[in-house]
Amino acid sequence: MANAPERAEVIVVGGGIVGCSIAYHLTKKGISDVLVLDRHELTGGTTWHAAGLVAQLRSTENTTRLAQYSLELYRNLEAETGQSTGFMAPGAISLASTEHRWEELRRTAAMARYLGVDATEIGPNEILEKFPLCEVSDIVGGIWLPEDGTVGPSDCTMALAKGARMGGAKILEHTGVADIIVTDGRASGVITEDGQTIEADTVVLACGLWTRHLAAKVGVRVPLMAAEHHYVVTEPIPGVDQDWPILRDPDRWAYLKPEAGGSMLVGLFEPVSRPWPASGPPPTDKSFISMEPDADHLSDWLPPTFDRIPALHEAGLRLLFDGPESFTPDDNYILGEAPNLPRLFVAAGFNSIGIQSAGGAGMAMAHWITEGESPMDLADVDIRRFEPFHSTESFLRQRTVEGLGLLYAPHWPHRQYDTARDVRRSPLHDRLSDAGACFGSLMGWERPMFFARPELGIEPKFEYSWGRQNWHEANAIEHKAVREAAGLFDQTSFAKFLVQGRDAGAVMNRLAANDVVREVGTSVYTQWCNERGGIEADLTVNHVAENEFWVIGGAGTRSRDLAWIRKGIAEHPGGEANATVTDITSAYAVLAVMGPNSRDLLQPLTDHDMSEEAFPFATHAEINLGTAVVIANRMSYVGELGWELYVPTEFAVSVFDLLTEAGKDHGLELCGYQTLNSLRFEKGYRHWGHEVTPDDTPVQAGLSFAVGWDKDDFIGKDALVAQRAEGASRRLVQVAVFDADVLLHHHEPLYRNGERVGYVTDGMWGHTVGAAVGMAWAYGDSKITKAWIDEANWEIELPGRMVPAQVQFRPFL
Repeated sequence: MANAPERAEVIVVGGGIVGCSIAYHLTKKGISDVLVLDRHELTGGTTWHAAGLVAQLRSTENTTRLAQYSLELYRNLEAETGQSTGFMAPGAISLASTEHRWEELRRTAAMARYLGVDATEIGPNEILEKFPLCEVSDIVGGIWLPEDGTVGPSDCTMALAKGARMGGAKILEHTGVADIIVTDGRASGVITEDGQTIEADTVVLACGLWTRHLAAKVGVRVPLMAAEHHYVVTEPIPGVDQDWPILRDPDRWAYLKPEAGGSMLVGLFEPVSRPWPASGPPPTDKSFISMEPDADHLSDWLPPTFDRIPALHEAGLRLLFDGPESFTPDDNYILGEAPNLPRLFVAAGFNSIGIQSAGGAGMAMAHWITEGESPMDLADVDIRRFEPFHSTESFLRQRTVEGLGLLYAPHWPHRQYDTARDVRRSPLHDRLSDAGACFGSLMGWERPMFFARPELGIEPKFEYSWGRQNWHEANAIEHKAVREAAGLFDQTSFAKFLVQGRDAGAVMNRLAANDVVREVGTSVYTQWCNERGGIEADLTVNHVAENEFWVIGGAGTRSRDLAWIRKGIAEHPGGEANATVTDITSAYAVLAVMGPNSRDLLQPLTDHDMSEEAFPFATHAEINLGTAVVIANRMSYVGELGWELYVPTEFAVSVFDLLTEAGKDHGLELCGYQTLNSLRFEKGYRHWGHEVTPDDTPVQAGLSFAVGWDKDDFIGKDALVAQRAEGASRRLVQVAVFDADVLLHHHEPLYRNGERVGYVTDGMWGHTVGAAVGMAWAYGDSKITKAWIDEANWEIELPGRMVPAQVQFRPFL
């Protein structure tokens, strides 16, 4: 190691394309004192063996925006730096050889066009024109993406590194990092492998496969593990032109890329992959790692792939390659500041899309580091989306087997993971299983999605399709019970926090947009906002005692919400607040009794007065329920009379038995989360991460009623007050399609008078309304008003057709 400084403003650990992109973008943000450290040589981790594909489409709007940014960056990087990147834009074709894949691809293309991506549906003859050696006899159709590109991964990394150096950054190779320095509870530098201390204001871990193990040394959990990724490169094939487009053939689990000189690169994302290494952390004593390809493994998957280009069967193989790629539990990469260690940032786990993502990820990380927040909603890739167990060796090994193949597996609505299941169970799991529950998994929780109906031939398993799935009629029965009688939901997976201390009320009211410091016994629905007014959380705050509050949130945001509370305590005006937060999620099961018969069901079981006068909406009380003492919270996510019952875990089974026995006389049905969703869509109840995100404000989302406008101050108030006065040019609206053959899933484009103005966030069949119902974001040139909606003709784009839609501000029920 030579010329290592004693300190730097930002240290980036890892010299692959992601680390170099972060350094490059930090210099663009005016941070010239950047130090990149690599244990071996630049690109020597996984960058060097990447295929170099630069696609534009991802699963969400903002990750697509980042991929689009990467493409434009790489297109112009050589002109800026003088360093070749090998950029080409041959375009790409995604192929469908089944009807259900064609449905998926057409839906994807419709959303792509909304995002400004050139995506055209083409038939077999047009595919053959663009790729003359392609076998098209089984092809239903394809999506032509003319702007998709490729780069030389190492060349592109070197261009980013040169650009970073041009901005003042320093890059040191052969300088490994052994540990991270922590001072006063924050990352403050690194210790190199030869024992040198280098101080820093910020440390960024962008070291690929090794990130999890280095972060673990300071108690930061980063859930990623490598999987073996196979590809082959052929000898030159007569007639192949490197200007031909990339072929993506997900039904054969492969991509095919023409190379210089007429050879072909064929890569696999087979459905059963192999974690690497077989055990323990990856080695640190070598770079440019590859493994010995398993010919037997390749023989299972290459022949059907070669059938797509029959000439491949006659071509010699110049290279059989097997290299490691980092995969995360949900196939989305990881960005952001560690929730339990300020000023330690992570950018890793890129799931074989590191090249296409690196440009946008570097831009986003530079903004995050310098501005203290991401430039847009990046919840899908935010490190705070994970739970601690996600980083355990056992969980990762199970999930990684499935993860690589999921890149090309059908992306069915409501699809569930097959691996790493039964991680977390409600105390009622066995009772629910015996009752016929079909379980889905969220944050490891096994949650009932619907209940089998043997009399209707409905078994407790998912049978996926783009149309009505096998559980539709079971959903209808549960849905009707809640609307007309009573339903019982197990919502134990709710996140639950106890915030207490002298300043607890002040902390809660600064975080919450609504006024949550009210009489003891009140329950307040609220949002937590960022300084832009964007919604960081959507939850309920219960004032349970003087200086004590319960915060109730969703299972999917427990880690994120906990980090937000801790940050609110630490950064309270005037210094750290006198308050603590305790995660009490596992201490209480939650049973929700919902429906018009819920009061009649509960009242005989308790000596507490459950009448409207004694127990109004948005209040809670401790009540005796049989032999248990529970917290009953008069709230509803389904739009009917009901209570959430917070039951100490050890009493959960006895309370469940009490309720189900009493419910026989009141039409009680056990209900799953599919029914929770179909009910909420009819009532227009938002879900964080679907309908509302950090990019969306309460004003835009129609949640102004949940804002305490008269409060002295709360995070985001200035932005919300200004937006309220000006009016919003984008609004969340309710949509319905009264056609029995139509279902709304997500991301269907929304049209006003023939012009594309938004998209559906999510939807389901509303059994009471008798329509496909959902919510959508609508964009206008100026303030969106009721008249702007009512006076227009509305349609929703489905594959191959437009369907009339009804759009309004208010829910349909």
